[in-house]
Amino acid sequence: MSFFEAHDPEFSTYVLGNAPVKQLATGFDWVEGPVWFGDANCLLFSDIPNNRIMRWTPGEGVSIYREPSNYSNGHTRDLQGRLISCEHGTRRVTRTEYDGSITVIAERFEGKRLNSPNDVVVKSDGSIWFTDPHYGIMTNYEGYKSEQELPCHVYRVDPTSFSIAAVVIDMDCPNGLAFSPDETSLYVADTGAMFKEDADRHIRKYDVENDTLKNGANFHTVSPGASDGLRIDSDGNIWSSAADGVHCISPAGKLLGKILVPELVSNVCFGGRAKHQLFITATTSLYAITLNRQGVQSP
Repeated sequence: MSFFEAHDPEFSTYVLGNAPVKQLATGFDWVEGPVWFGDANCLLFSDIPNNRIMRWTPGEGVSIYREPSNYSNGHTRDLQGRLISCEHGTRRVTRTEYDGSITVIAERFEGKRLNSPNDVVVKSDGSIWFTDPHYGIMTNYEGYKSEQELPCHVYRVDPTSFSIAAVVIDMDCPNGLAFSPDETSLYVADTGAMFKEDADRHIRKYDVENDTLKNGANFHTVSPGASDGLRIDSDGNIWSSAADGVHCISPAGKLLGKILVPELVSNVCFGGRAKHQLFITATTSLYAITLNRQGVQSP
């Protein structure tokens, strides 16, 4: 069985022929938001409809990290290694402190409630950038069906004052996001408005200038499906979810190859001993594959 589909010879140097796609755990409803904790040697990820955050540990398997989780979706770590989470149920972004207490990072913009924060990244200056589509409030499946008070934007939160600014306001439903290794670019996936058949679905690339984004342009369109979540390797290649697996896209926007996965992929993250494993959340299961690449992400 082949786990790979090469579209460029370079992709063959990124994958290892004897390293399979492994199913690490299954039996969930819809998994998202993987984040690696190297200091704890574990991966956290969300089982959103079941309102819990799961933990996978090598050699031990899966356990429940937090239940209820306020229907958490995407996660990352800040510069101090603390867990940053997007919560559908409470429509906020939170930080888990070392003692387990919860600090609210963002829950309103200009006096109105956020929609359902989805994915989040932390820049090297400590600022927190997150997407806020409406998916978590459109039905009761991944949160609570509620009235939408704000358009779907990308926000930046100042690490000191917690002041919040809208940095992308021209997308239907921004979803996954990731900075380039040098942080001069931000990639944001637009997965389109729910129930809208002709939704515009693509990855857009923005120039990062201090606290703002400029020159947004369509970078790549994933097919089949759409880019839900994405992460970057140390050479700037984008590893994006798709309907048939994980697509590897060059910094120039060219499809280099695919990792084929038997379920609909939602998100990915790098982790493991040398950040050379790609963890994949896909519908009901957690998968992983060892690559000849290293990821760029939070501690």
